Amino acid sequence: MKGLEFPVVGTKVKGLTKKFDLNSPDGRKAYFEAKAGDEVAKIKKYLDKNTFVAYLIGKKNSGKGTYSQIFAEIFGSDKVALVSIGDIVRNVSADWDNFKKSPKFARLKKLYRGYISFEDACDALTGRSQSKLLPTEFVLALLKLTIEGMPGKTLFIDGLPREMDQVSYSLYFRDLIGYRDDPDMFILIDIPESVIDERIKYRVVCPNCKNTRNIKLLITNKVEYDKKDKKFYLLCDSPRCKGGFRMEPKEGDNLGIGPIRDRLTKDEEILKKAFALHGIPKILLRNHVAKAESDKYFDDYEITPEYSFELDGDKIKVIEKPWTVKDDNGIESVSLLSAPVMVGLLKQMADILEA
Repeated sequence: MKGLEFPVVGTKVKGLTKKFDLNSPDGRKAYFEAKAGDEVAKIKKYLDKNTFVAYLIGKKNSGKGTYSQIFAEIFGSDKVALVSIGDIVRNVSADWDNFKKSPKFARLKKLYRGYISFEDACDALTGRSQSKLLPTEFVLALLKLTIEGMPGKTLFIDGLPREMDQVSYSLYFRDLIGYRDDPDMFILIDIPESVIDERIKYRVVCPNCKNTRNIKLLITNKVEYDKKDKKFYLLCDSPRCKGGFRMEPKEGDNLGIGPIRDRLTKDEEILKKAFALHGIPKILLRNHVAKAESDKYFDDYEITPEYSFELDGDKIKVIEKPWTVKDDNGIESVSLLSAPVMVGLLKQMADILEA
């Protein structure tokens, strides 16, 4: 990212030549044991009796949800919860009539403290009032209500801070929610906008289970060819989706980052603000590394490949090659798969929790 320097946390282990399958849970388990076994053991020991609060801060589509899901995969979903503020707001708004009839509504009213009335805040949430913006204080009350239903869990919070005025709230949110004396930390993610652009442009979604993949960068093991449209497509291979549904692009994704340019600019401002803060530990993750240095720090199977397809008679031939992009400073770079980025997270987190 321009103006900020995120360290490269290499994953190469001397003498380790084995390649791991990073697309399977068993393969990832063996990979993390080999690449960060000591750190995993330290964090597991900590989580046996303790919890923490982590704020995921990165641009849209930077992988925040992916990293928290992998963390839960390693340490157990019974110990970890991803709290997405965007999902909370959308879900409550969509089910507002039922929510109003539940005990949670009365509890939310009790938790709320703000500059506009509770009724006006509710109208802003449901869209009944276009003159009122949804206040941060109401979002915080919703977040606290949600967390009350997750006792004893480590929290990964996605979406706080979302605005510049929320940065200071995040510094003291642990205290506001009464979350014991848990340590808290920022997890800052640096990812080139060129990577985000490709992730959006080639993203495909299963219409049944909503699993997402990428026709160029993250394919399934089932590729088909539409003779009528003369196009290759992916079939969903998620264990949750036994039907093998055809994965389709979302409307507007072909425009890439264009429609979210303002959002990305705001996200960058918040990243820089959080980067400069003192008094709270920070984990710095980078999704990319200069191509000229990639062999020094990472094994080849840890680098994001680019896929293309061609017909070989009646069979489909999958072609895989290294994918390179220009980072935000114009340097020719490679993008990392999520697992090696996660190794960097584990190493830094173990140090923070031991301190």
